[in-house]
Amino acid sequence: MAGEGGDIFVDTNILIYAYSVTELEKKKKVLSLLTTESVAISTQVVNKFIWVMHRKFNVAYGSLKFIIDNIFDLYKVCIINQSSVLKAIDLSKRLQFSYWDSLMLASALESGCNVFYTEDLQDGQYIDNQIVVINPFVKNAG
Repeated sequence: MAGEGGDIFVDTNILIYAYSVTELEKKKKVLSLLTTESVAISTQVVNKFIWVMHRKFNVAYGSLKFIIDNIFDLYKVCIINQSSVLKAIDLSKRLQFSYWDSLMLASALESGCNVFYTEDLQDGQYIDNQIVVINPFVKNAG
């Protein structure tokens, strides 16, 4: 299993597929990951998830409150703090990643995750000898 030995961290785009009504193959893959792994996300992921689901997919805030309650019950939610922000700045500078991707990576690293699922970074890349980036939709991923 990809996340064996530690939590996996899930980017917002991956979490959104769990609620997709159009991307059914991706939804199936993501639901498999989310139910067989120890999942961590950050408050950044939660907030972006709410924004995207409401703005792009017209999910009502009442429904989102229910979904978010479930997310907090099911997954480890990492709180972004000063340490996370400073680590993100360093990662962004060193790796030339966007600050927002670096902030998720900082949260994942601070939480001891060893896998970062995303579509946004290079599949197979290792970060700080701790975490590997995996695009779960690339053949043989996860």
